[in-house]
Amino acid sequence: MTSSCGRHVQSIALVDVNSFYVSCERAFDPKLEGKPVVVLSNNDGCVVARSNEAKALGIDNGDPWFKLAADAKRTGLIHRSSNYELYGDLSSRVMELLGRYSYEVSVYSIDEAFLGLRGTPEDLLKVGREIKDAVARHVGLPVCVGIAATKTLAKFSNRLAKQNPHMAGVCNYDALPPGTAEAVMAKVPVTGIWGIAGRLGKRLNALGIFTIADLKATDPNVMRKKFSVLMQRTIMELNGIACLPLEEERSTQQQLIFSRSFSKPVMSAARMHEVFSIYAQNAAVRLARENLQAKVLTCFAGTSHFNQTASAFPSATVKLPAPTADPVLLTKAAVAALQGLVFDGVPYARAGVMLTDLRPAGAQPQLPSFSTAHEDKHIGALLGDVMDKFGVDSIGLGRAGMTTAPDWSMKRAALSPRYTTEWDELLVVKAA
Repeated sequence: MTSSCGRHVQSIALVDVNSFYVSCERAFDPKLEGKPVVVLSNNDGCVVARSNEAKALGIDNGDPWFKLAADAKRTGLIHRSSNYELYGDLSSRVMELLGRYSYEVSVYSIDEAFLGLRGTPEDLLKVGREIKDAVARHVGLPVCVGIAATKTLAKFSNRLAKQNPHMAGVCNYDALPPGTAEAVMAKVPVTGIWGIAGRLGKRLNALGIFTIADLKATDPNVMRKKFSVLMQRTIMELNGIACLPLEEERSTQQQLIFSRSFSKPVMSAARMHEVFSIYAQNAAVRLARENLQAKVLTCFAGTSHFNQTASAFPSATVKLPAPTADPVLLTKAAVAALQGLVFDGVPYARAGVMLTDLRPAGAQPQLPSFSTAHEDKHIGALLGDVMDKFGVDSIGLGRAGMTTAPDWSMKRAALSPRYTTEWDELLVVKAA
């Protein structure tokens, strides 16, 4: 551990919302506090988030809800469908708030971000506590803050903040008592560090590396030859040498997929036409948001792998005339691609649209004969703006423009209100 007492140092803070999905639900429904709560995946299939109380019941992520439901009343287990609109909006509010504390904010996922901070260890602890209190006060979500000289150590510090109540949710690695971090690292399995998963952990175990402390003590150059440059960087970061920049350069996305399982089987070619119209337009909206265009479109569908009487997995790939994000062109191509490949009477359980050969919009100038009026008018971006403001079912082109969601769309039987994005579902507070 580097002693920095009394002098300003450049540090990285990792701010992570605790049990994000569950915390979002509790922010608007205080009755859920202190109770076992799980949030389910698409079509209310499996557990994707758990409260600490649910973890204490032995519930794991991936557990199917139909197995838990029978015993839910006895255990007091409460379930909620994934409320993506609410989670996305609250995530945006958290990230905007974090930007007030640093001009260097790198969003890592929907519920966590890295911040660049500078100050003495005492100053950094104070800022970490201010961030924690501000997110709780202004957004209503609990966070933990880990602060250190590197991203990897910031992740480790965040883990310490979560697991040690006396830290009150904030841990600065450089402010820990001498020997504390080393003692913890000697007890935590090597898979407890950022970037080391189960399979890689087994390979390290075979070399006699069982704990984070064991990994930290290895020679990074030797480990690079045995594993990769990523392993070398992890070891160096554990030793306080920053190797991962706050804002990493990201290569252009290689593919974009919009795929969903149906809440009930789709049994006709006409309804599959409807499915691909909606999915292609959603994919076009995503292209517009990423400022990308696609040259290749692939459509696919399939029956359930558990269906013993029907098995069909049609797919087709289309090379588009030119790179595009035009929702009209993509919809026509998607519908035409599987024409004659999907049939009435087949119980399709899933479908998707995949766009590949992606490139930045405008990177390849278009000849007039290849440009489209819809793309010139940025229809894809317009669809996205309307969906953001009025909901994903508020607009669509052709068969995707239905006034009500189709009966095959994702099942969310235990969906809480979208408190912050829908006028009709705003929270109502009644004075006693």
